[in-house]
Amino acid sequence: MIDETALLPANTPGHALKPAATPRLSFASTSVAGLWVEIFDNLLSAEPLWRSFETEADCTVFQRFDYLAAWQRHIGARHQILPLIVVWRGFGEEVLCIAPFALNIAGNPKKLSWLGQQNSDYCGPLLAPGLESRIGAEDFRAVWSEFCNAIQNEPSLRFDLADLRKMPERIGAQKNPFVHLPVLPNPSNAHLTKLRGNWETFYSEKRSSSTRRRDRTKRRKLGDMGEVRMLTAEGPDEIAKTFAKLVEQKSAAFVRMGVANLFAEPGVRDFYFDLATGPLTNSFVHVSKLMVGDCQASINLGFEHRGRYYYVLASYDAGEVSRFGPGAAHLRDLMQRAIERNLREFDFTIGDERYKSEWSDTETRLFDHIAARTWRGQPAALAELFKKRVRRTIKQNAWLWSLALRVRALPGRAKPATSADDDK
Repeated sequence: MIDETALLPANTPGHALKPAATPRLSFASTSVAGLWVEIFDNLLSAEPLWRSFETEADCTVFQRFDYLAAWQRHIGARHQILPLIVVWRGFGEEVLCIAPFALNIAGNPKKLSWLGQQNSDYCGPLLAPGLESRIGAEDFRAVWSEFCNAIQNEPSLRFDLADLRKMPERIGAQKNPFVHLPVLPNPSNAHLTKLRGNWETFYSEKRSSSTRRRDRTKRRKLGDMGEVRMLTAEGPDEIAKTFAKLVEQKSAAFVRMGVANLFAEPGVRDFYFDLATGPLTNSFVHVSKLMVGDCQASINLGFEHRGRYYYVLASYDAGEVSRFGPGAAHLRDLMQRAIERNLREFDFTIGDERYKSEWSDTETRLFDHIAARTWRGQPAALAELFKKRVRRTIKQNAWLWSLALRVRALPGRAKPATSADDDK
């Protein structure tokens, strides 16, 4: 029987009273000697183990417990998502891997995906350092098969389709074991740049003298409209006001682009607001704005995690100030701040926009695993595979993608948002 309190938002009566639990399922691997698998069907029972492991595990910010717990409270619970947290243990009960999955228990077909997949730029497991040398590709595929079989033997946990998206080829210093499954490229890649030296040296290496001159000209024109300065929003009230303006600007941009408003989806606005202001998450969330006089010309919500800045949500004022690139100026200020804070990397995250390739020196390939587990999942799997191949073809062809963007932005042609998976 499913623990229904795992689906409740945090402020729902009864949620805080849910006791810690033993794993819903556990079994010894018959393929890998000494490997033990535990499956939890709620977050609270896995929380102590997860929090301890994430301090040493290879992972991205999107696998932090507090990030995904906030997502489940505000979004997953509203969509009847059941967390399925899978823990692989080795000899001495050491944790080797935690894979945070989600099961849409009311779906038809029922899908197994990554927890928070819709609103995460990178999805995947948390890995013990050096796991790559201990469990190879063949062993991992065998353990994955054992997990799927164990789940299918539980009537309330069965799924029809595995739909695992946006998996990076590498997690930390090692290969992501999930790319050993049958995968295809995600329609988009991700991009980051290594930060080094001081800002002036880095800027000179990345931008030509003519481009730097053009940047200075635009900033000077912004200065003609008012004092230009980047400010970090401090304190709950200031963060709340700044975030509200980001939502307003970003919502208007979605209309111009011809896509559905991300923040109109149930729980999404509350999720990001909780991240920005919550006592357990605001330590790694950074909300900033580029002021031009009294105008909030550009706003950004980003994350800091283990020496890396994640550029996640950005918006800009579409008025007169937009003529002189406030978003680009804000981005440069963010990179300068990251260097001054001794961060090692600036991650532009998912998406192949041209400005990302102009700054980045590392392209991160992302992969998806789509596989039917029952006959009910077969049509959905075939449809998803076809759509992904078409989208990949369009997005990786500059002319086709430019045409698609123009068509999408035509008045009256707005489509439902495809999800944060592919459109950033």
